[in-house]
Amino acid sequence: MAAVASTAAQAVNPMRSPRIDKVVVNISLGESGEPLERARKILAQLTGAKPCVRRAKKTIRDFGLRKGEPTACLVTLRGEKAEAFLKKAFSAIGDRVPFRSLDPYGNLSFGIREHLQFPGTRYDPELGTVGMDVSVHVARPGERVARRRRAAKIGTRHRMTRDESIALLKERFGIEVVAE
Repeated sequence: MAAVASTAAQAVNPMRSPRIDKVVVNISLGESGEPLERARKILAQLTGAKPCVRRAKKTIRDFGLRKGEPTACLVTLRGEKAEAFLKKAFSAIGDRVPFRSLDPYGNLSFGIREHLQFPGTRYDPELGTVGMDVSVHVARPGERVARRRRAAKIGTRHRMTRDESIALLKERFGIEVVAE
């Protein structure tokens, strides 16, 4: 009887409902200059947000990288923009995600080979084609208390699990998680 009461309380409690916290879209080219500017334009078109540039942390002579040289660009999306982008991104990969793309805490990461896979995107010879990595952070309200400066611990029952994240993604986006 107590188990039935606890599941009913979970359904009513808004702090237990999982949500998409943020979506990070990254294009890493390993070089600066014109290719990076083209990638920034493509990322701005796809997400509707201004990309920020990431710089190399150290010099690697074999790859021709110098410390501080811009090599990648990324965008962090939250709220409605994140969900709208995810709908397009999931349709670009065929609404199927491998099980190995989910970590034990319910976060999801996948890659898109070419930005042309997005629905409604046309090839522009001036921009070329680029691939990207998409990372989705799924959380419950209140998880931020563990990340702030004066951190408090959150209980293990409040943390997201892989199964809860799969249920959220199936319900909200209609994707299929496949074992590969």
